[in-house]
Amino acid sequence: MASEGNGAFELDYSSTSVQLQLIGLGFGFYTVVFLLSHFLSVLMSQTYRSLSTKEKVFWCLAATRACFGVQGSWAGLRALMEDGPVFSDKVRGQTGWSWFNVLTASGFFLFENTALHSSHLAFRSFDVPLAAHHAFALAGFVGTVLYRDMGHFLPVVTLLLEMSTPFTCISWMMLKAGWSLTILWRANQWLMIHMFHCRMVLMYYMWWVCWCNWTEILVYVPLLQRLIFFTGLALLTLVINPLWMHKKTMQLLNPVDWNFSNKPAPENCPTGGKIHRN
Repeated sequence: MASEGNGAFELDYSSTSVQLQLIGLGFGFYTVVFLLSHFLSVLMSQTYRSLSTKEKVFWCLAATRACFGVQGSWAGLRALMEDGPVFSDKVRGQTGWSWFNVLTASGFFLFENTALHSSHLAFRSFDVPLAAHHAFALAGFVGTVLYRDMGHFLPVVTLLLEMSTPFTCISWMMLKAGWSLTILWRANQWLMIHMFHCRMVLMYYMWWVCWCNWTEILVYVPLLQRLIFFTGLALLTLVINPLWMHKKTMQLLNPVDWNFSNKPAPENCPTGGKIHRN
């Protein structure tokens, strides 16, 4: 493995111990982000304190996903733009930084599935598209870890699909704060919808990469992993992303909280919202 001048990317990624530690690091880091989001919001946000328990959990999950969206966007863009082993060999190429992101992303998706299903059990609800999205994500990344000879281009580029999550987080928090009539909220909504269109373009590109490298994929990617990846990609391309993009577009025209029974947005405050420091 080539040296990259960064100790975090020069570990022995063939070691099961190192892999488990980094998966645990990802799980632990995003658990801390979730908890910090709660404590800081309690201290700083009147809006947060007024939410129901279920909405508070959703708020903290949204903040955690936004944080992961930053990591995923960085990793995905690097895979697309850096002329290195990952880009040059799209089926077998891997390197230290790609291993780091695959392992910590596995930890995040483990956290996400744990939090999501705990929330479903606690509040007796079930978001089918979101559950399917994260189930396939976890299975796909765990498979990438287990099949160590597989390349990381497609898994890491998949992380770029998280480009929309920071905007989704901002949109929902501002909506709950009563900022849905402001130019700032609408600008964020436009950017978020644009990100969903970019996700569609990225998924078409991923299908094209698979088509161009189909013979190698059949040889070097195990059948189970192919089934998980292509089923997940097909669901995202044909069902989940178009559904979310439609809802976000409708939300721009009619600001409602469709995560919680289409609640109307709170009235705009004279100060532009309810979020403030005490």
